[in-house]
Amino acid sequence: MIVLGIESAGLVASAALVGDESILAEYSLNSKNTHSQTLLPMIDEICRAAGIKENMDSIDAIALAAGPGSFTGLRIGAATAKGLSFALKKPVISIPTLDAMAYRLYGVAGLVCPIMDARRSQVYTGVYEFKVESDKTFPEAVNIEPNMVMETVMSQRPVAVAELIETLRAYDKSVTFIGDACHLYRDAIVEGLGERAHFAPCFMSRQSAAAVAGLGMIYMANGAVGDAFTSDLEYLRPSQAERVRDEKLADKKND
Repeated sequence: MIVLGIESAGLVASAALVGDESILAEYSLNSKNTHSQTLLPMIDEICRAAGIKENMDSIDAIALAAGPGSFTGLRIGAATAKGLSFALKKPVISIPTLDAMAYRLYGVAGLVCPIMDARRSQVYTGVYEFKVESDKTFPEAVNIEPNMVMETVMSQRPVAVAELIETLRAYDKSVTFIGDACHLYRDAIVEGLGERAHFAPCFMSRQSAAAVAGLGMIYMANGAVGDAFTSDLEYLRPSQAERVRDEKLADKKND
């Protein structure tokens, strides 16, 4: 099995081809270029490097980081995934962005907490834990191996940083943070959690299309697949344009 992973939810654009036992190719780029400029050339390059440029039909599915994240980035990724899905007649697997980020820290002790900057002193976040046993079932607990699951302790959502810290203080466990908001709120997190707070190193701290594709294989095994017409994005909150529109409508009603 080969799964094409697409990650465009944050600042890093990433594409990867993952097989049953290995990463066939991965390309990640953190630059000022928009994802619309970089994503398709990256996919073309990894397919060429993996030797399937002339036989993309060998791709079994397309796994997409489906949000939350940058509204523009998510839409670029979704348009790319759906276009390829339609052309290749392959399923699309929608992977929650923060689930895939947590999956990068497979097996770490304690809690895993991805945080993405959502502005206004808020982050997109979720809380996860790797366990040997769990009484939860998919999708609350993703069966990674026969004896290991990634359990969702708190599903992904937008939340104020102060509120997140208070939530994590209630758990008597270490917390490993990952994501682009770590450098923004590191001081506040350390102040609130003390020695229980840990931060992933830079080579693990950003989104990865390989993690998206790897988690996509598990989703496929559980029948959680869609197509170019049914796959949806998870924005989790209205866009800035929608919020401005709603505020203007509210002001008109109050006049």
